[in-house]
Amino acid sequence: MHPVDIALLLLGVSMAVAAHRILTGPRGADRAAGADVVFLGFVGLVIALGLRIDSALVVDIVLVCALVGFLSALSLARLISGGKR
Repeated sequence: MHPVDIALLLLGVSMAVAAHRILTGPRGADRAAGADVVFLGFVGLVIALGLRIDSALVVDIVLVCALVGFLSALSLARLISGGKR
């Protein structure tokens, strides 16, 4: 088994566990943390698939995804805190 295949499998398992946390989380912070883990797992999947198919285009996609993920994490944190700074 190729190491990238193992990484894909582990990322899929971690995303499934985080999705369970999103669905069953008692608080909004639990759901936000789970959503962040799922998003970062998705970025990891894109990176691993880029390694698997040997594509240079993946770097641009990952940079855009990381920027969107950072902004969404900030928005969720602000929403949970009630807009307080």
